[in-house]
Amino acid sequence: MSEANKDLLDKYRKEVALRRKYHEQLVELKGNIRVLCRVKPVLKEDQHEEGQSVVVTTDSNNESSLNVLNKGKSRLFELDKVFHPQATQEEVFQEIEPLVTSCIDGYQVCIFAYGQTGSGKTHTMERALKHLFSEIEERKDMWSYTVTVNSVEIYNEVLRDLLSKDGDKLDIKINPDGTGQLHVPGLRVIEVKSFQHIKKILATARKNRITFGTQMNQHSSRSHALLCITVQGTDLATGSKTTGKLNLVDLAGSERVWKSGAEGERLKEAQNINRSLLSLGDVIQALRARHNHIPFRNSRLTYLLQDSLGKGSKTVMVVQVSALESNVGETLCSLKFAQRVCKVELGPAARKIESGGGQCD
Repeated sequence: MSEANKDLLDKYRKEVALRRKYHEQLVELKGNIRVLCRVKPVLKEDQHEEGQSVVVTTDSNNESSLNVLNKGKSRLFELDKVFHPQATQEEVFQEIEPLVTSCIDGYQVCIFAYGQTGSGKTHTMERALKHLFSEIEERKDMWSYTVTVNSVEIYNEVLRDLLSKDGDKLDIKINPDGTGQLHVPGLRVIEVKSFQHIKKILATARKNRITFGTQMNQHSSRSHALLCITVQGTDLATGSKTTGKLNLVDLAGSERVWKSGAEGERLKEAQNINRSLLSLGDVIQALRARHNHIPFRNSRLTYLLQDSLGKGSKTVMVVQVSALESNVGETLCSLKFAQRVCKVELGPAARKIESGGGQCD
């Protein structure tokens, strides 16, 4: 390599390091757990139907609040950021993009999508994966990366492998290597090389996910689906290594039992969904109160995500709600949960780096 090229590469490395430093400062200022809310646009055909009046309003002068009118009473919700119905999916993703970059830099990241079935929750997840590989491509001259993926669902508190043809039932164990970390024996892990590759894997996982018809949506998902991407990086100049993890969590469709017409097996599914979401809320409450004991083991969802929800991780929840009166019960339910999550403080995030002398967090 010529001296001129070496000089340019050194300058570029310094610029990237400075950008990363400012990026981390920005994320720390915003907080390591954030709750975003997107109010779904109201379609013209919906406005003509009976009981379809708009009851959710946003304030153009306040990006962190929205009002819900129900039975003549107005209720104000305060979250980290609220996107009005005219906001694009791209605007929503701009808030999430720094967390995806953090995963590549060696952080534990968890992105939740929550809200009504059919509200477009998966769009943000696909956008995150596309950005992940775009960022890896941009760094190829300085870093070498290995990306692996696994996908599971939690259905009636049973863990299933979404990348296995047989949908094998799995269990969560403590890793015998002495690190105290969790692992799932028998879970299929696939190395991926591109966004198109991981998109095919995501399609397989969706196809295998348990779906049943309800009065709300004939394809209403009755399980939580988790896509876990592990990114291992090696600095080509220094040999130092990083390990980051990005958990994309599509929480089960949040239709309330009375509205979905659930009974029998469907009622059992709805009750298990509600219990697991309650456990997630309890974990977050305990983190917020800085309790010594955090009840991660109360559900499979929180136990599996223990590393991503605990201290030193970065978390964002994107809540999608409807502005229509016919969905006001579900909208209130989602926003109450979102506001409960919003007040947590996890402390500074920890980057996982390995050097020649050992490992530090």
